[in-house]
Amino acid sequence: MSEVMNEITTTTSTNNKNLPINSKQKLKDVGSLSREDFDGGPISLDEIEPGLFLGNLTAATHMETLRTYNISHILTLDSIPLPQHITEASFLTTKYIHIADMPKEDILHHLNTCVDFIQGALLTDHNVLVHCYFGVSRSSSAVIAYVMKKYRMDYSSAYDLVKSKRRFVQPNAGFVAQLKLWHRMGCSIDTQYQKYKTYRLRLAGDQVRKAKILPPNFNDLIKPDPAITQENPEPIVYRCRKCRRVLASKSNILQHLPKNVLPEKGTDGSNGNTTSANNQTSDQTPTGGSPRLLEQIAEQIRKVSLGSPGEGQKSDITYCQNILFVEPIAWMQHIANNTQGRLHCPKCDQKLGNYSWINGCQCPCGEEISPAFYMIPSKVELSKAVQNVQTTL
Repeated sequence: MSEVMNEITTTTSTNNKNLPINSKQKLKDVGSLSREDFDGGPISLDEIEPGLFLGNLTAATHMETLRTYNISHILTLDSIPLPQHITEASFLTTKYIHIADMPKEDILHHLNTCVDFIQGALLTDHNVLVHCYFGVSRSSSAVIAYVMKKYRMDYSSAYDLVKSKRRFVQPNAGFVAQLKLWHRMGCSIDTQYQKYKTYRLRLAGDQVRKAKILPPNFNDLIKPDPAITQENPEPIVYRCRKCRRVLASKSNILQHLPKNVLPEKGTDGSNGNTTSANNQTSDQTPTGGSPRLLEQIAEQIRKVSLGSPGEGQKSDITYCQNILFVEPIAWMQHIANNTQGRLHCPKCDQKLGNYSWINGCQCPCGEEISPAFYMIPSKVELSKAVQNVQTTL
């Protein structure tokens, strides 16, 4: 990344060669931010496709450059907004997204907004400039997302296309992972997609690490209690082995492959794929149920599982069975106000497992899961019943 920055600060965009000589001189003296820490280098912008420009802050704050390229829309992805003389210019429509260039920053939830802004400008025959500080990571991620969605490309193809137009393009590793996740969800946000659930839990974990409590904007991560009467309840659930209180539905399970085991092509461990049905460690249920029943339930789970978005369905994936990782659920006490603790059955108070927003858990298979909400398989049982809800909490 440092090499890219040095190149930007010493090289102007080849597009600037099209400006008249007197304009080149003015570029050195007009339209710069009056900030002591500003050193974005010379004006740098490149046209990715007709009407869509990708550049740096210097280009976005220079009026003459904006007029020269007929730019009427500016999308800013930066830690500070553009200066007032730009945002209030009568011929400009601007949009600001506050984000730092750090791998843990959440750019995923801004991608749809970025794409919509770019599309809105281009569809009305306006030129749009997408920029960040240097025009390397944040803004290039937004433009790559636009290319991915418009041309139905995967990340690598879209990256190559954008980089062929602007050699400075280099999203940070965190943004790359988020763009790939966005593509797997169909260039949108699928809240039921397991890897998206895991991603949001990690975001929440970072916030809990700082604030020591779960911020209100992450309260939706705590799923409804499946034991409370509801419409269309899921038939396949996990119950407390001691009192048979319903604890989790199939959709609450977060699966993972054993460490060093690569998923087959077309699979990624999404929530819709095969549920680990062999978390049962005993051959008999406490109520005298037949072992054959559990085998039938496991087989039915495999049959009814849905494939992940846009990818082939698989029925022979072997997920880790050592620990039962789940989403945060409403019956779990104090999880919004503590960083870690124990999980007890809300009916019989039997210890079921543990949780941690900040430290996570290393599964016996070696895989590190963080944040981690897990139940010990020997403490729960898999169940399929016509009536799987109860109101006794």
